[in-house]
Amino acid sequence: MNFQQLKIVREAARCDFNLTEVANALFTSQSGVSRHIRDLEDELGVELFIRRGKRLLGMTEPGKALLTIAERILDEAGKVRRLADVFTNESSGVLTIATTHTQARYSLPRVIKAFRALYPNVRVELNQGSPQEIVAMLSAGEADIGIASEQVVNSPALAAFPWFSWHHALLVPKGHELEQQQPVSLAVLSRYPLVTYRQGITGRSRVDRAFHSASLKPDIVLSAQDSDVVKTYVELGLGVGVLADQACQLDEHSTLTRLDARHLFESNTVWLGLKRGQLQRNFVWQFLELCNANLSLEEIKRQALSIDVDEPAIDFQI
Repeated sequence: MNFQQLKIVREAARCDFNLTEVANALFTSQSGVSRHIRDLEDELGVELFIRRGKRLLGMTEPGKALLTIAERILDEAGKVRRLADVFTNESSGVLTIATTHTQARYSLPRVIKAFRALYPNVRVELNQGSPQEIVAMLSAGEADIGIASEQVVNSPALAAFPWFSWHHALLVPKGHELEQQQPVSLAVLSRYPLVTYRQGITGRSRVDRAFHSASLKPDIVLSAQDSDVVKTYVELGLGVGVLADQACQLDEHSTLTRLDARHLFESNTVWLGLKRGQLQRNFVWQFLELCNANLSLEEIKRQALSIDVDEPAIDFQI
């Protein structure tokens, strides 16, 4: 049994048992993946996967049990590999941040500029994705920090810390009749076509909940992941935009008008997430402090480095 076999088991589950995708993810051949699976099953004396011909359809019960163990072993192995970076590369390396478009575009630039001044030898990589993708990247050790308004705080595998709170705002073309109906009510807003974020990102759940609580059905004619895309369609007159307030900064040449919506929807919190129990280089801690100076570094480390004491230990020989 070896680490490559355990990686294949983990990737098979992640790739929905598509061996071509598993091979691509691990930079190997499909035949090599199949061989490793056969060798592992022969060694253990059990079938790990449900098959239909040469296709894998799912995992058997022994396979599911092995997957749980494999994920923990590979996670611990990753911590060992990080030791050298933690203690020898304190001011150089790569900081990988998984975040949403809104935070990458509107909230992070000033922080990254300040960080680069402190750590000129650290390369910053921004991976943009949905909150679900951000959680997956953090959990897999593919990102050092995850930043989003949703999902990050709900994962027990992550330690989450608040960055800042924000509200939604409305955007309308200049001269729109809503400019004369301030403050806008939900009942009035529900009569107009809306352009906003797709479900699962940038506080969309707060928008849906507000209308549902008022027994109103919003007319959402277009939803998107990108704030700039939403603004583009508002400019085209497709509907009233419901966006994060930080994405509604307008210059003097803008054809849009921003309207207050603090009274319509609950506030949102942007969360900074770290994989729980994972060693971090000093510049990771420094980045969190740059985001929120009110965070206690000692408390951040205590929460981030803690593990679930109720989780059973695994005695597994390789």
